[in-house]
Amino acid sequence: MRSKASLPVVILMASPVVMILVIVLSVMLGAKHIPAMTVWDSFFHFDGSNVDHQIIFHSRLPRAVGALLIGAFLAVSGAVMQGMTRNYLASPSIMGVSDGSVLAVTLCMIGLPGLSSMGVIGYSMLGSATAVCIVFGAAALLPDGLSPVKLAILGTLIGTFMSSLAAAAASYFQLSQQVSFWYNARLHQLDPHLIKLSIPFAVLGLSIAFSVSKSVTVLSLGEEVAAGLGQRTLWVKGMATLSVIILTGISVALAGNIGFVGLIIPHITRYLVGVDYRWIVPCSGVLGGIFLTACDVVSRFANYPFETPIGVITAIIGVPYFLYLIRSKGAGKHA
Repeated sequence: MRSKASLPVVILMASPVVMILVIVLSVMLGAKHIPAMTVWDSFFHFDGSNVDHQIIFHSRLPRAVGALLIGAFLAVSGAVMQGMTRNYLASPSIMGVSDGSVLAVTLCMIGLPGLSSMGVIGYSMLGSATAVCIVFGAAALLPDGLSPVKLAILGTLIGTFMSSLAAAAASYFQLSQQVSFWYNARLHQLDPHLIKLSIPFAVLGLSIAFSVSKSVTVLSLGEEVAAGLGQRTLWVKGMATLSVIILTGISVALAGNIGFVGLIIPHITRYLVGVDYRWIVPCSGVLGGIFLTACDVVSRFANYPFETPIGVITAIIGVPYFLYLIRSKGAGKHA
């Protein structure tokens, strides 16, 4: 029987094969089934007049790659948040971070209708930063406001308020149709150009997350312990928060608000690989990408021939898990 210490290596070594497999399945399966040989031919003998080849390169492949990346970004964000705050309920969707991005993008579409793709990414990250400041600022003012359940409730309330503001503004300015993409997270509308533009920001966000992962492990033992070991806790929290802002902002800019990936995957990863965030962060990214891509495939058949929004699939899995965490860990315990 393999020890838990060897599992991270196994996960990371097996991940390329599994990721290629889920990407191929995502490209093949849908309202129109595309045979494996056609997928192979499209990569090595692309024919612009072949409708299947056009579907693969302009729709299915960007969708699969986008789902893989977004799942990785959200899972890494959730892992870093949980370790940094010692809060087992922390995630971009629960803490309202994603909703802040949605509100920022909506306001940009109202006030800056000609905003470039790069501008959308920038304002989405600004919205994430604003939400983080509001949620944690409000929590610091409340008695025991940073406890897991209270922080989760506060984040949910503020996130719902931001989401409602965005919906109201879109309705008032008659832009509901245009911004519905960011509410329903329709991966089939992913913009390949936006994916390319997001890569440098993603590299930065992931690099920061990896660089502070060792410090997050120490911080997860408690702020007093970390300070006693000579760690600059404020610096670590600042850098960890920056990585969450960047990765969440990119995810929302690419595909809208997708919930529960950042909550579920870090817990599964921690169970598999232990408590060392040097392993949790990369393994969360791998498992998160695979998870969201698989959920995207399932969403195409849950209500066939119509597609089910990806957020519905992740919520069906995430809500029971959220309730399980509250029941099993209790209201006041830390991660």
